[in-house]
Amino acid sequence: MAGSNTDNGETREPRKVTARKADLETRRVTARKADLEQEGPKKIGVLALQGAFREHVEILRKLGVEPVEVRDVEDLKGLAGLIVPGGESTAIGNLMAESGLLDGVRSFFYKGGPVWGTCAGMVLAASATTGPRQPLLGLMNALVERNGFGRQVHSFEKELEIEGFEEPYVGVFIRAPFFEDVGPGVEVMGKVDGRVVAAKGENILVTAFHPELTDDIRFHEYFVREVCGL
Repeated sequence: MAGSNTDNGETREPRKVTARKADLETRRVTARKADLEQEGPKKIGVLALQGAFREHVEILRKLGVEPVEVRDVEDLKGLAGLIVPGGESTAIGNLMAESGLLDGVRSFFYKGGPVWGTCAGMVLAASATTGPRQPLLGLMNALVERNGFGRQVHSFEKELEIEGFEEPYVGVFIRAPFFEDVGPGVEVMGKVDGRVVAAKGENILVTAFHPELTDDIRFHEYFVREVCGL
């Protein structure tokens, strides 16, 4: 993967996942799930600094999961997973940096906490961007193109073939990004015109589109059951 801009403006290759690191991450995930089994009601957080977080909250309630609106690092405690919603990725990233959540979410993830990034959340999850410098979480070994499908007026809906889904899924794309390139540890789940719009990795899921804006809750079910293990 070509060198690209990172959150601190340096040019570097996305970090590669070694077999040893993957094994350590698997152990962390197993330990975290064991801890969660001893806790009370299952809770999934939704980053609530900016963007379309309320829609995710309502869908989680329908699935019988207790949603937590995350606005500071303390809100991450006891969560079985975290959704980073759509919105404006630079604004969300700056707010995360100011609140300490940029490092807080990284710590949550590397200790085994599952994360799902939708649209802007997919941008933030990437390890590098083709565009101007901005804060990134760097949770996924991927190069992201912000607004890759154009501006707001170029929004569209598209029927997608998603790996692991029996029936097609209609994605809502609004100023959507895509992964221009992915590295080791990233499994592609869906594409539009050859561009990666859904992917997963160890403990992480990303979608370029907005599942919270449809009546189809399969992606939320997938995150809750397959990624969070609830």
